[in-house]
Amino acid sequence: MMNKKNLEVYVHIPFCARKCAYCDFLSFPGNQQMQREYTEKLIEEIKCQSAKVKEYQVISVFIGGGTPSILSIGDMAAVLHALKEAFEILPGAEITMEVNPGTVTAEALSCYREAGVNRISMGLQSADDKELRYLGRIHTYDEFLKSYQRVRMAGFDNVNVDLISAIPGQTLESWKNTLKKVTMLKPEHISAYSLIVEKGTPYFDRYGEHGNMEKCHSLKSLPDLPDEDTEREMYYLTQEFLNEQGYERYEISNYSKNGYECRHNIGYWTGVEYLGLGLGAASYLNGCRFHNTPSLDEYCSARLDQEEAFQRVLRQEFEQLTIEEKMEEYMFLGLRLMKGVSAHGFVSNFGHNIRSVYGMVLDAMEEEGLMEYKDGYYRLTSRGIDISNYVMSRFLK
Repeated sequence: MMNKKNLEVYVHIPFCARKCAYCDFLSFPGNQQMQREYTEKLIEEIKCQSAKVKEYQVISVFIGGGTPSILSIGDMAAVLHALKEAFEILPGAEITMEVNPGTVTAEALSCYREAGVNRISMGLQSADDKELRYLGRIHTYDEFLKSYQRVRMAGFDNVNVDLISAIPGQTLESWKNTLKKVTMLKPEHISAYSLIVEKGTPYFDRYGEHGNMEKCHSLKSLPDLPDEDTEREMYYLTQEFLNEQGYERYEISNYSKNGYECRHNIGYWTGVEYLGLGLGAASYLNGCRFHNTPSLDEYCSARLDQEEAFQRVLRQEFEQLTIEEKMEEYMFLGLRLMKGVSAHGFVSNFGHNIRSVYGMVLDAMEEEGLMEYKDGYYRLTSRGIDISNYVMSRFLK
């Protein structure tokens, strides 16, 4: 029997109840008819795409958005069933679904679990209701608690909570309070990101370097972002506090209890191939990068069983990576992990010794105290993590 290659699958559900002011993801509100049409097209895509990857076995699935839990129970059940029918999903594969507080019921959670979902990722962002309003979130902390309880009652024993620091009006004390409240709930995993003000969002108009206050009239009353020193203190507090509570930092912004690291994300950071399904979803297969159309009209109207339409809609910006580009990506993604980049893995992937390619850069980074070699891995030091963007850029030509 042929040894099958490992594949990760990402499924994009673009719908949300309301677009958050800081969000630059491909997401938008959509009525039930729109969601139903999208679900039908997504199932069609699942069948067509799976026929192209018969030499792969799926080791993880991540259903993200948007807000996947906004779909009706019937539509989500149909998507999960289609995935199981179309792909060879390994027993024990990690299957994650994002849910937002206030959009998930006990009945829905029971359905997800029966359909094979074994990991839930919840978007909280802050335990302070005022800060949640500033972010444009649709829920309160109390609604999050009720949703979290439903998730536990449904039997999920692998739960992630997403948090954002350095948001408008946030203080060191309020951020610590969020960390305290969340760790008391004992989720298995915590993702703690610092707010990035992205172009094309209302937050960019309000807080960007060349902001346009006329475009974001509704956000004028929002408080300022924390200053750089406070943001840095929040960053250090996150590491220290979560470590004290038994969460190990295994990636720059991710912490987990032992054995609960997100396998899907580790796959991204270590070069596992992935297939993106749904609107705008990105893929990396056979050394090629491409993505689906971001146009809902084009996606929903395409005849994906016709090869011309399949290629035009689901293989946009198709790019074959050179060996040099693959090595660069392996380095700057792998260095996000606290463990670092495996010297042996580099040889296995590329047939070159890591030092023959990057010896001068590695030596320079070690001399500057930004990297170290330990147990077969090249990794960032504490100082290197602080300026990780600079270190990673040194591996790009």
